[in-house]
Amino acid sequence: MSTTARRSGPEAALARARLQEDLIVTGEAVALEIRPASVGVRVLGAVLDAAVYAMGAGLLVMAASELLMGLNSAQLGVLQVSVLAAVMVLAPTTVETLTRGRSLGKLATGIRVVRDDGGPVRLRHALVRALVGIGELWLTAGAVAITSTAVNRRGKRLGDLLAGTYAVRVRGGERREPPLVMPPELAAWAASADIRALPDGVGLAARRFLGRTGTMTPQSRARMGTALAAQVEPFVAPPPPWGTHPERFLAAVLVSRRDREYAVGLRARQRDETEAARIARLPYGVPDSR
Repeated sequence: MSTTARRSGPEAALARARLQEDLIVTGEAVALEIRPASVGVRVLGAVLDAAVYAMGAGLLVMAASELLMGLNSAQLGVLQVSVLAAVMVLAPTTVETLTRGRSLGKLATGIRVVRDDGGPVRLRHALVRALVGIGELWLTAGAVAITSTAVNRRGKRLGDLLAGTYAVRVRGGERREPPLVMPPELAAWAASADIRALPDGVGLAARRFLGRTGTMTPQSRARMGTALAAQVEPFVAPPPPWGTHPERFLAAVLVSRRDREYAVGLRARQRDETEAARIARLPYGVPDSR
């Protein structure tokens, strides 16, 4: 039995789930490599937006100062409510709807609001976010929003939870994982081993794990590596040599699968090109008049 000790199914499933928590999965089951925006970035973007909206409201009031002098108290009250509604609801809803989740503050901080499935926000998403934002952003000076964002795994505030949205990083949000290479001591074994296709999610979890090992604690790294290796080992025959490290085993399997799939695709392309050239030739050796 190799050192990729077999762990229970629930433990391995938990390891995969932890590695996939920050993925956005579309309706076509495509995992998007998008990172959620941090609390600090979201707070900075919200402060910039609030300053812009408040400045716009102040300019409007100054421009209509002569008109305001002729209004009575009731009319002034209606005007104040209208201005507050425009600043808190109308302006954010219009901006996020027209820009598909962007605003000046979000543009400056490099973030965007998207749906949970990764698609652009619509009018109803922006409206729900703006209405909930009256309480969690304006009336509480952002305290409720900051608390909700800090405790939620994807940094969602209450408006995001109700609207089904999610703030992600657009600038600097792509995480480039280091390329995988075949461990030299496993090259001969991988070349002759029968490696079947891995179940959905297992290969993705293993690849993401290998790309993040440098940021994990030694205990978590060892636990997840062993659990994922135990999930992959039943799809490989014969098993790796005794004493193989789980991470080296995972790298060898993924590299071998990648190279084999590339070779198959290359051969298929060559066959298609050969067949296309054969079909293009005229029969019976008749030269092409062109």
